[in-house]
Amino acid sequence: MAQASEIKKQYKKRTLFQETWRRLTKNRGAMLGLAFLVILVLAAAFSPVIFDYEKDVIGQNMKDRLMGPCAAHWFGTDEYGRDLFARIIYGARYSLIIGVGSVLLGLIVGTILGSQAGFKGGITDSIIMRGIDIFYSIPNIMTAVVIVSLLGPSTVNLMIALAFSCASSFARIVRASVMTIRDQEYVESSYAMGLPTWKIIVKHILPNCLSPIIVQITLLIGTTIISASSLSFLGIGVPAPAPEWGALLSAGRSHIRDASYMCIIPGLAIMFTVLALNLLGDGLRDALDPKLKK
Repeated sequence: MAQASEIKKQYKKRTLFQETWRRLTKNRGAMLGLAFLVILVLAAAFSPVIFDYEKDVIGQNMKDRLMGPCAAHWFGTDEYGRDLFARIIYGARYSLIIGVGSVLLGLIVGTILGSQAGFKGGITDSIIMRGIDIFYSIPNIMTAVVIVSLLGPSTVNLMIALAFSCASSFARIVRASVMTIRDQEYVESSYAMGLPTWKIIVKHILPNCLSPIIVQITLLIGTTIISASSLSFLGIGVPAPAPEWGALLSAGRSHIRDASYMCIIPGLAIMFTVLALNLLGDGLRDALDPKLKK
């Protein structure tokens, strides 16, 4: 009995973050994905220190062109003699910035729309959700192609274009969560006390919607990285000479027979990053709501 009481006491002392982290650390797949992402983010963050952009990333060295992986060039070189390892690491900055930036922008817009639709209901809900349904029915790549074509290819415009599909996903999740919480007694009490709608949403409703939002963030970053790489592969993404992963994959397709590593390595970079994000997202979902796992 004393031992059970002690365990119960220790359990009560844990915060929500501590309990979530404890569950997450038991998931090997999630921890493997997290470790990969931490290494990737650190490498991307310090890539300007590790590599000279003018010399190692975009500088041409024709005598070393199409050199396979070796001790001097771990991932080989491209048709201009540029080190592919340096370009992959530096290119991670573009892919991660676009992925995270698009999702955060979509999160802001989607949270505003979803919370208003879920809290107010009625005609407001109908108008917002019908508009979101229209956007949701159009493939996100097609929407992004149209927007980038109108605004012009750039990193910022690509983030704006991809944020549209993210916003519709977040709006649906937030709306569903708000509708289940808005009728709770503490929400009705706040409303009866005369608190403004935005304060009720921010202070009492949104904090209780964090679990599905956090999971969706990790999953959408991976989807957005694939979409950004697809657009760059088509030539309407990040403009050259930026070493974005999709652009590297596009450049390598013309040498797929004589230098297949130029396609394989950028493809593996995209695949492992998205896989790590999905593993982390699944782990977070189980950690934040263990009932779903059962």
